[in-house]
Amino acid sequence: MIEDNIRVLRQAAKVSSNSGYKIEKTWCVIAGNADLVDEMAYKAIASNHSVKILFREHVILNDGNIDKKFDFIMLYGNSIIIDEYKRIVGQCGGAYVRISRKYLSEEPNLMVLIAPQDTIKDTVSIIEKSKIPFAILQDSQTTGFIDVDFSSEVKLPNFIKSALKPFYNANEVVLSTILISVDDDDNVEKVQSIATSNRIFVIDFKDIVTED
Repeated sequence: MIEDNIRVLRQAAKVSSNSGYKIEKTWCVIAGNADLVDEMAYKAIASNHSVKILFREHVILNDGNIDKKFDFIMLYGNSIIIDEYKRIVGQCGGAYVRISRKYLSEEPNLMVLIAPQDTIKDTVSIIEKSKIPFAILQDSQTTGFIDVDFSSEVKLPNFIKSALKPFYNANEVVLSTILISVDDDDNVEKVQSIATSNRIFVIDFKDIVTED
């Protein structure tokens, strides 16, 4: 972590030495297990106000007898620092998408969708079959485990749950985070409805307000 901070500070020093250069601010969404998101939240807080935490969510999805648990966080700030986060997240097995100002000016109706990979693929298929024009601009998947546990509905002694849990955790749940653009304003609510009905968390970019 110390080496990461030194690398970012050196990059920032090179940029700041150029008086005509203005550091761009950008957004990113990071998803994975709670430990990874805790680490990235700490880095944002330790950035001396260079990166802001816009929000963080802890999600529990019930799937039959098991709960799939994951966290995600949305950050905004210094693009040099946020670019460095991509490398760290990749090393830790998380998912990462970066939303630059270029997308805001060139792409319509930006949304980020976050859910287990099979659910994302099914939802993309439904949107496509609904003849809704859209594009996937970025996609990223976790390579590390997200937490899987027995649902509270499962009535088994705790020692049996503890014995069986490694079996469920061995079946890795891949989490996907995708950035999409929807061509027509009239189709935004349709995409949101399809996604939320499939228990996908949707970040609609028009609802994200930041102060420079």
